Order: sequence, then structure tokens, then C-alpha cells
Amino acid sequence: MGPKYSSSRENYLKAIFHLQEIHGTVTTNHVAGELQTRPASVTDMLKKLKAQKLLLYEKYKGFKLNTEGRKVALQIIRKHRLWEFFLVEKLHFRWDEVHEIAEELEHISSKKLIDRLDEFLGFPKTDPHGDPIPDSQGRWTLTHQVDLLNLPVNQVAEVSSIGDQSAEILELLNHKHIALGTRLEVKKKFAFDNSLEIKIKNQSVTISEHVAKNVFVKYDE
Repeated sequence: MGPKYSSSRENYLKAIFHLQEIHGTVTTNHVAGELQTRPASVTDMLKKLKAQKLLLYEKYKGFKLNTEGRKVALQIIRKHRLWEFFLVEKLHFRWDEVHEIAEELEHISSKKLIDRLDEFLGFPKTDPHGDPIPDSQGRWTLTHQVDLLNLPVNQVAEVSSIGDQSAEILELLNHKHIALGTRLEVKKKFAFDNSLEIKIKNQSVTISEHVAKNVFVKYDE
């Protein structure tokens, strides 16, 4: 069993992982913004993570996780997404209720428990928001997907994941009957504000640019 990390350290590793997926290398200000904390606190934690040999520092560029850091971060993400899947599939929570609970459960360190949970759930590949779940080796399957703004008009597609997973946007999607697996097509794009008219079954609904950018779909090209 590997070393245990405090929940605060695990939150930093997870945040750096997500940020480096976007930016490549990560700055102190990136992390401070993501975790809504002071840059001075971030600097202190980055020093600790570097001392634990979890980070690489590139002068004038910033930080990124090394192989070991990525491994630890992926296991935290694995726990978080498995717990979300469990809460929705087995305890019937709504997808907009599970994030904060999973934020607490992801810090349980027992690898045996998480491997048993994975097996109990049937080794799911994605969480309730469509994000890939890493396996016990940190591997995951990525699917080709586009957001609704980039979906061609009149192309039937299936909702495969949600970008912004705040409770507010998920509540809005529930209201508009948009969920993972929903089949839809974009009927019209409005140049004025980039909002979209989309068709779901026989109903038309309008969604804003912000929502469209956060709903990802897959389709047969």
C-alpha cells in the first residue's frame, strides 16, 4: 500500500491534474483560482508536493505532476467517479446531488474497498456525468465527442458527457429533459447570442451558449 496523503494534498493533486490537462504546465495562480485559496498557501503546498517527489518544476513556466503524481491523482479521480456512480445507480441520488458527497468519499484510502466497489458496480467505464473512470492501473477510455456548438445542424447525436457539473447547470438540464444518452439534434443556431434551438423527441427547446458549450455529444460521422 502506498503512502497516505492528507485530503488537502489530494485536493491539490486532483486540481493540478485537471489544470494541466487544459494548460500543460500549471502556475500558482491557476491553482489558487481553482481551489479559491491564497497564492501563498498554494506555494507552501507545492513545496510539500515537490519534496514528496510528486511534481516537476519548470523554471519560468510552472509545475506539472510527474509520473507518480499523475498516478496518485488518477486514483483520487477513480474513487470520486466510482462513488458518484454508486450514489446514482445504487442509492438513486440525482446526478446534481452527488458531487459534494463524492468529494468527501474520495478521501477514503482503502484500495481493497475501492477495487471491491468497482467490481460490485460491474467495472463501469464512465460516471453519471459521462466522465471516464480510470481503472485500477489508472487507464481510461476516451471517446471522440464535440460540444453542441460544434455539432452540425440536423445531425442526430447522443449526449455523452457534461463539462460544467455544477448543481445549477445539472438542474437546468433536468428541467429541459437533457441527460446522458438523450438523443437530440440542433435545428437552428442564432447568431445574435449563439443560443441554439434543439429538438429532443418531438419537442423543441432553446439553450444558451454557456449550456451548449458544456453538453458533449457523440455521433456517427
